[in-house]
Amino acid sequence: MEKNYILAKWLNNDLTKEELAELQADPNFEEYEKIKNYSAQLKVPDFDKTKILENILSHKKTTPKVISLYKNWMFRVAAVLVIALGITFTAQNFPTQTQFASNGKKTTFSLPDNSQVVLNAGSEIEYKKWNWDKHRNIELKGEAYFKVAKGQKFEVKTDLGKVAVLGTQFNVKARKNRFDITCFEGRVKVNYKDKEIILTHGQSVTFENGNQTNTPVNTQKPEWLENQIAFNKEKLRNILDEIQRQYNVTIDVKNESPNELFTGKIPTNNLDVALEIIATTYHLEPKKIKADKIIFEGK
Repeated sequence: MEKNYILAKWLNNDLTKEELAELQADPNFEEYEKIKNYSAQLKVPDFDKTKILENILSHKKTTPKVISLYKNWMFRVAAVLVIALGITFTAQNFPTQTQFASNGKKTTFSLPDNSQVVLNAGSEIEYKKWNWDKHRNIELKGEAYFKVAKGQKFEVKTDLGKVAVLGTQFNVKARKNRFDITCFEGRVKVNYKDKEIILTHGQSVTFENGNQTNTPVNTQKPEWLENQIAFNKEKLRNILDEIQRQYNVTIDVKNESPNELFTGKIPTNNLDVALEIIATTYHLEPKKIKADKIIFEGK
């Protein structure tokens, strides 16, 4: 209520210097200014006292009319309500929508067309609700699984490439220089630099440093949705990076990291088991310096 009172005073040019300075510091002031320009088109009839007096004298037998001196003020209040509604609509539709999954967490949400999205740990998605039917664009950093509503289409953009979809289920992962796309249902179109390929059910492709690797997939959805991470000929450092995201910890390897590539699965809901798999595979000894800091040393 106090905010509306201040806005009404501003529209009527009744603010003090201090009140005006405080209003101009409001992050929504630019929107107020825009709506004020539109509301200025509201015209209020001039208050002609002489003409009204003549009308009263010429109709002595009629009941005298009472003309509100606050009519202009009421128009200003109406303009305040227009501003409030405009700001609410703008705040809900025009700003970029951001969904974020911090390390150690997963986030599930729905897009405006009811397509389902699950964000893996350490990932972020941005999109705009406004005009979604014509501009279905999503910006992804990290990894996400999409279950697209039947008949719906949109495009997922990453720093490494983009994926166009139509009624399908797929997974996109863009980390560092590696771009992984897996199609679990339907089909997706993948663009990476100057390459364009189509993936159908059960197909996966990986791009890393300009190299392309195609891999068949036998699962119905990503393993990370069931608290596992699947790796195929993966470097130790990349594995540790993923474990750090999933458990929100810091992991260092003392001395030089082993060069062997790892193929297998690591749980995302049991840190001790995950560390033991790494230790056994690479002949390392894990030491917990703190609850969220681990160091691997050679045995």
